[in-house]
Amino acid sequence: MNSQVLSIRGMTCAACAQRIEKTVRKLSGIEQATVNLASEKLFVEYDESILPLTKIKEAVTKIGYEVVEKSESSNVTIPIGGMTCAACAQRVEKGIKKLPGVTSATVNFATEKAAVSYDPHQIRLSAIREAIEKAGYEALEVNKADAADEDRARKQKEIKVLWRKFIVSAVFALPLLYIAMVPMLIMYGIRLPYPKGLDPMNYPLIYALLQVALVIPVIGVGYKFYTIGFKALIQRSPNMDSLIAIGTTAAILYSIYNTWLITQGEFKAVDSLYFETAGVIITLILLGKSLEAVSKGRTSEAIKKLMGLAPKTALIIQDGAEKEIPIDEVEIGDVIIVKPGAKIPVDGTVTEGHTSIDESMLTGESMPVDKKAGDPVYTASLNTTGMIQFKAEKVGSDTALAQIIKLVEDAQGSKAPIAAMADKVSGVFVPIVCIIAVLAGVAWLIGSGGDVKFALTIFISVLVIACPCALGLATPTAIMVGTGKGAENGILIKGGEALETAHKINTIVFDKTGTITEGKPTVTDVLTTQDSPADYLLQMTASAEKSSEHPLGQAIVTGAQDKGLELLKVDSFNSITGRGIEAVINGQTVLAGNRKLMDECSISLSVLETDSDRLAGEGKTPMYVAIDGELAGIVAVADVVKASSKGAIESLHRMGIEVAMITGDNRMTADAIAKQVGIDRVLAEVLPQDKSNEVKKLQGEGRKVAMVGDGINDAPALAQADIGIAIGSGTDVAMESADIVLMHSDLMDVPTAIDLSKKTIRNIKQNLFWAFGYNVVGIPIAAGALHLFGGPLLNPMFAAAAMSLSSVSVLTNALRLKRFKAANQERKGA
Repeated sequence: MNSQVLSIRGMTCAACAQRIEKTVRKLSGIEQATVNLASEKLFVEYDESILPLTKIKEAVTKIGYEVVEKSESSNVTIPIGGMTCAACAQRVEKGIKKLPGVTSATVNFATEKAAVSYDPHQIRLSAIREAIEKAGYEALEVNKADAADEDRARKQKEIKVLWRKFIVSAVFALPLLYIAMVPMLIMYGIRLPYPKGLDPMNYPLIYALLQVALVIPVIGVGYKFYTIGFKALIQRSPNMDSLIAIGTTAAILYSIYNTWLITQGEFKAVDSLYFETAGVIITLILLGKSLEAVSKGRTSEAIKKLMGLAPKTALIIQDGAEKEIPIDEVEIGDVIIVKPGAKIPVDGTVTEGHTSIDESMLTGESMPVDKKAGDPVYTASLNTTGMIQFKAEKVGSDTALAQIIKLVEDAQGSKAPIAAMADKVSGVFVPIVCIIAVLAGVAWLIGSGGDVKFALTIFISVLVIACPCALGLATPTAIMVGTGKGAENGILIKGGEALETAHKINTIVFDKTGTITEGKPTVTDVLTTQDSPADYLLQMTASAEKSSEHPLGQAIVTGAQDKGLELLKVDSFNSITGRGIEAVINGQTVLAGNRKLMDECSISLSVLETDSDRLAGEGKTPMYVAIDGELAGIVAVADVVKASSKGAIESLHRMGIEVAMITGDNRMTADAIAKQVGIDRVLAEVLPQDKSNEVKKLQGEGRKVAMVGDGINDAPALAQADIGIAIGSGTDVAMESADIVLMHSDLMDVPTAIDLSKKTIRNIKQNLFWAFGYNVVGIPIAAGALHLFGGPLLNPMFAAAAMSLSSVSVLTNALRLKRFKAANQERKGA
């Protein structure tokens, strides 16, 4: 039986998904077919000898949908320079989406990157880059081995440049503010030192020209506000820079006009200088941008940590000698040496040596794992003891670490559905603000009897206070921090949509084997009827089972070996199908098997009847052992419950989530396991192909369902569920079908993922509330709404400070998520 996950394009509603399912299920050789509308994926299990994959694709295509081949679509992430607000991101996104061959494009203002899916047969990457440049922004280099380092260096340089510009601006803006404002304060009786030669009443021209001299350097360091802002305005796509450019230019031009009037002898014009307003606005916005850049850098620390795990070089064997080479020069097939204390440079398989490797960065397990020839090793894990040689099998972007980094980057660059409203508002926000500013300015010009100074104050204040940045940062920053915090805790969330949906979950279905339980049978009880010790019975049974291939027999052998018991020589061995085994050891005949075997050999079980029923009721499988025709005891085997299962389910109950368990086991065993861990609902004796139908039934009851599983047979149910959660130790198909992957294979990460989702969505809602609320309240105040009723008029300088503060406050709120603690950490703390 073969399994595949196919991407489907063209579905618009649930009816489309059902139509595809029905069509595919009719094909001969199909075992299972499940369509997930949200992820646009079709999961199929089929017999390749009866039905080739091409026939499945043809059937889907025939009813009007497209099966997207991986080779037909390319994905690229392009860093973008020059974006200053959410309106910029919207503009770039629209420009890319218009291109033929582009299937999807998402521009994230917080990460300053565009994630683009396109058909390379229809469009080249260079055309996408040209569209970004045409929109007025810089398309930076992509797909380079050192792209991550360059990106970090570029952002650090940007932060340094912004701080330098702010300092230069502040050096000139502060004396400019002092010179302009102190004469006004002196008039109100506040005594402050002030040069007599600058008195505006006696030396108005010197007073004006000094302000001109001081504002020029400030305009110089803030030149990008004008070059970007006016360019965007000319291209009829104004952004935040356009608002700043228009507002400060209006203030400066009006002030220059009044300076000219002073030169003509009209000294009253000295009261209408606005140079300090323009200078302080630019300075405050540069401060806000500097703080914003620092905060945005902190939101992506999780990615930086993951990238920092990988070593930069590898020690390979070349021509019989050791040679150190850069990591990007390692090829598949190279033999690599790793000495004690060094990190594994790429993924591969050990060929020589024996060591212990700390794989906690991937698995979360603190204990080092023993490695010998034939065992796999993974990038960035730490070699603790011996020296090993291994053969490189996955390099570059194919390594496990690179895949994790890619998954987290994709998630951080994705958009949650909740962001749609903010995106729509950001797209039209700036033009609306420009209109409001003009209307408010004209209205007050008329209402104040032609007071240009008053109207200009209103006009500039409205332009400056409006801030689409806060709206644009509200969602992506929270998603970046949330998904990054998840990655730190071994929880890989595949996108903003999964993060948002997870907080709505009210029912979680756990697969039993390998998820709630360890997935491998273990000896749990050894009961004897004779005076001989339990270890002797286990030793005899394990020796007899050594030649058996049955999983229960192998579990008994492992149990004896774990206790350090020596396995005895077997003189003869006979497997009795469906019953058990018979062996002769040291002249004694040993029978080990089920009740049928004992009944056929006329061996009475009455002595242990009660114990046998008790063990079965606990979900254990009792294996009867007889020696020389007499019942010697019972060796009970069970798939034991994971240590974290009960705690995880208790945590979910505290969150108000119903927990169900799905299994193919019989009802008695399932109920016993459910009782141990506190399961609410048991779905027993369910065939693998019916698991997704059980999930669908729960959804039919109006429930938002998450499915947690690890095997191939869980993949359809993972795809069907509203959220699929795959255990990291599970199969690739299960992980492909899931929305969330738990790398640590710890069930306590399930409540952690749900809790992280709830807190991230709450954080996004808080951000959106403050971002919308700031503009809803701020713009009317700037437009003079309070002044109409005798209240104060908002100074443009305070408007600039409030605008910068709004973006920084949204980022600061998102960064609070960095204090999030995983469920298992909280339990340890308690």
